[in-house]
Amino acid sequence: MRDVIQLLPDHVANQIAAGEVVQRPASVVKELLENAIDAQSNSIKLVVKDAGKTLIQVIDNGVGMSETDTRLSFERHATSKIKEASDLFKLTTKGFRGEALASIAAIAQVNLTTRRKVDELGTFIQIEGSAIINQQPKAAPVGTTISVKNLFFNIPARRNFLKSNSVEFRHIIDEFHRVALTHCNIAFSLYHNENILFQLSPTNKRQRIVQVFGKKTNEKLVPVQEHTELIQIDGFILKPEFSKKSRQQQFFFVNNRFVKCPYLHHAVMAAFEGLLVNGHQPGYFLFLHISPDQIDINIHPTKTEIKFEDDHTLYAILRSTIKHSLGQFNVAPILDFNRNPQLDPTVEQLNNNTPSTPRVQVDQNFNPFRDASPANSLGSSNDWQKLYEGLQSNEPTEETMPIIKEDAPAICFQLQRKYIVSSLRSGLLVMHQNRAHERILFEQFIQHGNGKSILSQSLLFPINYQAIPAVIVQLKELQAILKSFGFGFEKWTEDSVHITNVHPDLHQDRVETFIETLLETSEHQGAQSKDFLHEYLARQLAEATAITSGTNLDHASQLGLISSLFSCTQPDRSPSGKPIFVTLSPNDFEQKFNL
Repeated sequence: MRDVIQLLPDHVANQIAAGEVVQRPASVVKELLENAIDAQSNSIKLVVKDAGKTLIQVIDNGVGMSETDTRLSFERHATSKIKEASDLFKLTTKGFRGEALASIAAIAQVNLTTRRKVDELGTFIQIEGSAIINQQPKAAPVGTTISVKNLFFNIPARRNFLKSNSVEFRHIIDEFHRVALTHCNIAFSLYHNENILFQLSPTNKRQRIVQVFGKKTNEKLVPVQEHTELIQIDGFILKPEFSKKSRQQQFFFVNNRFVKCPYLHHAVMAAFEGLLVNGHQPGYFLFLHISPDQIDINIHPTKTEIKFEDDHTLYAILRSTIKHSLGQFNVAPILDFNRNPQLDPTVEQLNNNTPSTPRVQVDQNFNPFRDASPANSLGSSNDWQKLYEGLQSNEPTEETMPIIKEDAPAICFQLQRKYIVSSLRSGLLVMHQNRAHERILFEQFIQHGNGKSILSQSLLFPINYQAIPAVIVQLKELQAILKSFGFGFEKWTEDSVHITNVHPDLHQDRVETFIETLLETSEHQGAQSKDFLHEYLARQLAEATAITSGTNLDHASQLGLISSLFSCTQPDRSPSGKPIFVTLSPNDFEQKFNL
């Protein structure tokens, strides 16, 4: 019988290793940026084309490599970081994965030029699919320039699995952020399709965060600091009022390496208990320094997960440190998220002297059971019948929900400016006015977004929307879909755009907040279908423009809301899936009264 076990050829083994190291263009960016940092660079330039599918280039001014090291760096299991197994547990540099450059070269076309300060000439090497095409001396500045072209050119199936350019570039931005935030002493720049998106000069941690996420971030930051024998914690948390639904601004760095640690994240959440709106996430930029022999960073191939030797103690320290910072900077718990602003005192009331005690006058001669004329009351038994007049004439059309097809509302009133209560022959209907209006608007916006009667309102004074370059790129990717909902844009620059048109139902004061919320929550949904994005945008727009709880509605508006709701295709649920109304039958009342 023939032997069945055989050694794989090097080019096949490299491609298999590449599957672990290079999952997408952002994986290459991460490896190359970390190599540049370990090369003691103080200036690093990242150049990307077509979200990294065509080109990823990193230019640094580090120490460079010799001719021999240049060639060896592309061999499997080649590294300058470790010499024996015990070194794995006392690493202070970025990466040590021996397959990194070898794996990248196996699935791309790579050009590398490098020179050390002691050498008169540098070295140029060209590799394609693990094969060395060319190697020769070359004049070059001190440092290294590596270009990765046509990623997955020899594995079409892998290339077809890449997402859209907007999604892949978003992942590249994430990797760039993670590296730039923790190395504030290094100047970074990022170019995409020949447009400069970031130009970061050396600075401190706080200013680097502001450089990356915009000037408005500075006022949101609360310093965090704690030094113990076990761990040193530095960084910032965002004030609770700036929390968001996404985890976009959550960064843990352990010994200057970005990591994901659900356990420590839970400690942060515990510290923010009682301070956040339901469903919102705190933002944080936390830098943890701990002895390398107290951690294991080799539990995940990408080394973004970590295991601590004494995680319970770290949990307690981190939680108490953040709670202390929140208390020190007078961040008070949010007690009532549904506060009615109409009950707040006016400026005139606050400027007055001590409020006067209200006087209550009682009519001693009032008798609610005394007979009264029909013109003044409904005291007569016959007058109660007026509440049911028009019951038959007000019945909805055949398109409405069966629940009220035979039971048109006899009376209708608003309860707590939040619910609309309507009596039916079969019982009682209680409708949530905000959710009902969201459903109505959602179905209207779906039709508008599909090209039916598109509504748009020109702004007399265009809104100059400013954001970091990465956000502007993301907004530009959504431009076509936003236009189908009435939005218009002009004068695109790296960090701003003029919003010239909006949907008429969206108040101008809420446009920027709406755009920011949309970008925040759709960050990783760019690869979804066009229909999905239209539905998603319609839902966001409906939530932003629907009447809110606390809005006073006249009788005609209440009836109109009921009629419009039951003309919808799905009147029982809001766009987010929450119930819109409940019905109470006579049996329900009898059970309450124990009849």
